[in-house]
Amino acid sequence: MNRTTLTAIAAAVSLAFSAAAVASSMSKSQYKSAKETIESEYKSDKVGCDSMKDNAKDICMAQAKGKQSVALADLGVTYKPSQKSRYDARIARADADFAVAKEKCDDQAGNAKEVCVKEAEAAHTAAKADAKTQKKTAEANKTATDKSADARKDASKQIADANKDAAVDKRDAEYAVAKEKCGALAGDAKDRCMSDAKTLYGKS
Repeated sequence: MNRTTLTAIAAAVSLAFSAAAVASSMSKSQYKSAKETIESEYKSDKVGCDSMKDNAKDICMAQAKGKQSVALADLGVTYKPSQKSRYDARIARADADFAVAKEKCDDQAGNAKEVCVKEAEAAHTAAKADAKTQKKTAEANKTATDKSADARKDASKQIADANKDAAVDKRDAEYAVAKEKCGALAGDAKDRCMSDAKTLYGKS
């Protein structure tokens, strides 16, 4: 499922429950009703996939599951807003994207497929790293609301560490993609490719 589709799903859920979002929280009955609607749409989407075959069906099913998981996660944010629920929603989007991307890779073969999978994994790693950074940043800023110098200093360090960790995770994932691409080469060309990749990503 591409990011545009997922964004549209999120927007649809957000609009559907905008009135409830204005209030302090969504009522339990509203939450239950919305959840049932999401489950019903998932079942309908699954039926739509039944007429497809082979990998097209697998992709369709991954998209249906992704749509469901994202909608449920967004509903959770509306029902019980918190740093955790917002983090869970970001992870749901990352996982949905990844699941669909992996299925699409099955349309390829050999090194092209392996590169496709590594690229999907890299995108997944980046999305999760960003979600983790956003969560830690929000938590650190909240901790610093007492305006004490020590609190602000500690918050700045937590944010810096989170950004550093995310950068390392992303770089490692990108290096894995680069190595996989080198796998399509042979001999000196492959050696040069691997050497260049190590230099670019700071690997010994």
